[in-house]
Amino acid sequence: MAIEIRMPALSPTMTDGTLSRWLVKEGDEVRSGDVIAEIETDKATMEVEAIDDGVVAVIAVEAGTQNVAVNAVIAMLAEDGEDTASISVSEAPAASVEAAPEPTPAPAAQTVSEAKPAPVAAAPVAVPAPIAASSEGRVFASPLARRIAAQNNLSLQDVKGTGPNGRIIKFDVETALSKPASPTAPITAMPSQAKEERFVPHSAMRRTIAARLTESKQQAPHFYLTVDCEIDALLAARKSMNEMAEEGVKISVNDMIVRAAAQALMKVPDVNGSYEAEGCRYFADADICIAVALEGGLVTPVIPAAQDKGLAEISQISKQLASQAREGTLPPEAYAGGSFTISNLGMYGISEFAAVINPPQGAILAVGAGEQRAIVKNGELAIATVMSVTLSADHRVVDGALGAQWMQVFKGFIENPVTMLL
Repeated sequence: MAIEIRMPALSPTMTDGTLSRWLVKEGDEVRSGDVIAEIETDKATMEVEAIDDGVVAVIAVEAGTQNVAVNAVIAMLAEDGEDTASISVSEAPAASVEAAPEPTPAPAAQTVSEAKPAPVAAAPVAVPAPIAASSEGRVFASPLARRIAAQNNLSLQDVKGTGPNGRIIKFDVETALSKPASPTAPITAMPSQAKEERFVPHSAMRRTIAARLTESKQQAPHFYLTVDCEIDALLAARKSMNEMAEEGVKISVNDMIVRAAAQALMKVPDVNGSYEAEGCRYFADADICIAVALEGGLVTPVIPAAQDKGLAEISQISKQLASQAREGTLPPEAYAGGSFTISNLGMYGISEFAAVINPPQGAILAVGAGEQRAIVKNGELAIATVMSVTLSADHRVVDGALGAQWMQVFKGFIENPVTMLL
């Protein structure tokens, strides 16, 4: 009997996704555990493994198709010895899909008998992008590495991977592109070309960002509070801790900001909440989301119960989440939930900005760069390293005075960092 391959759910809240690429074609033989397709969600690109042996009889959803509903039939496998020509999709997909340009229709074939329905395979297993090369020589690379290579007409067959188990990552592609061209290659003048407009279809990530942040600005009444924090003591404490830290541990300013925000949420718990139709929900833990910029968007992975974690642990978790986010391998549970978000643009030299609340959370903290400024101390001019931070708060959850109280506590932790360690 033919075996149905269905669109997997990569997270509890996923309803549809983009079938970005097939790694097999009709007629290919597959075995349980073989990677057969790549699925793109709003957060990451995951790979789908076959959980049954067979021959690919029908590919029902073309590569590049968007909004493929969870549990929709995407392919059919023929069992060993079964005639593939007699197999077709036995039912319509669970929801309409947006087809990629000029799809190739599946060949007409006899419909599977209703009297003997095809067995339904368990949902294919979705796993992060592969980290080892196959025995057949197929190149394993992160989605970002593939995209950069394609944009620069670089063959990944010629790139040596330095990622886990030889996986090609962004660094490897950029290194290959930076190498000078072969001296034997002829140098020809490139014809001048007229500049043209570009149109880039929305990715699943970009569509989700647009929908959620439009919803946030339309429904959540934002208000903004800004304070300047002197961080010379914090920088000195960070330097001292890094000098004494174990090998491989390097605490960043952002790690200390996460710690300070988590402790402030414990001191002023009414800011650690979200608005719901019937009331406000207040969270027991400070589950801090950190905004990570990606090519074409951003994600906000979560550091759970950050108030219970030391700076070394926060540093290690932050680095791991940021690396997984940029490689497109974040597991679904890493970006589920969160009670408060921190967005730091200080590394780009931004002095001050206001961020849009990450719904359904009640607040987000925007962090600017630490820079030397003239200040007045004891009636005299002095120089201090100052960092401006802005709290964007949902007025349905946080009142002005409450937000100001939280900012005062946060500023205290930042300016006297030893207090956040007590």
